[in-house]
Amino acid sequence: MDLVFGLITGILFGFLLQKGRVLRFEKQIGFLRLLDMTILKFMLSSILVGMVGIYLLVDLGMIQLDVKSTVLGAQIIGGLIFGVGWAILGFCPGTAAGALGEGRIHALWGILGMLAGAALYAEVYPELRETLLKWGVFGKVTLPGLLQVNHWVVIGGFFFAAMVFFVWCEKKKL
Repeated sequence: MDLVFGLITGILFGFLLQKGRVLRFEKQIGFLRLLDMTILKFMLSSILVGMVGIYLLVDLGMIQLDVKSTVLGAQIIGGLIFGVGWAILGFCPGTAAGALGEGRIHALWGILGMLAGAALYAEVYPELRETLLKWGVFGKVTLPGLLQVNHWVVIGGFFFAAMVFFVWCEKKKL
């Protein structure tokens, strides 16, 4: 049943990506050049909905939050690889899959690159575990834990900041 739910959720997310026009190459490049904030507005909306949904399920006792350890070395290098790949291809992983679903065959190169990168990572993981994955280990930290406040305070702050950002983008026609 989990797989069916995942498939339905994935199809729904792909539909929303397509309807939000974030699968368009021009939107991707416009965001990377900071000329069009459609992608960022979509990402922020998704993050906010996810935050509320996850913490609501946690508070209702339906799920348990499993925070992964913060490792700066891995996150910085991984973020740089992600960003360079996005800039070269013009799609992030989710939008590459959506673009392929729309019939844009060139997105297949990015997906093949992601698979090759995952295989390479699996191959060099033993060496990385002793080097890169030990740089800047902070443990299982969360923003509410760091600030020592309830998670709904942080979520409320993010909602307020996002609304201010959305209004600013509309005024600037971004």
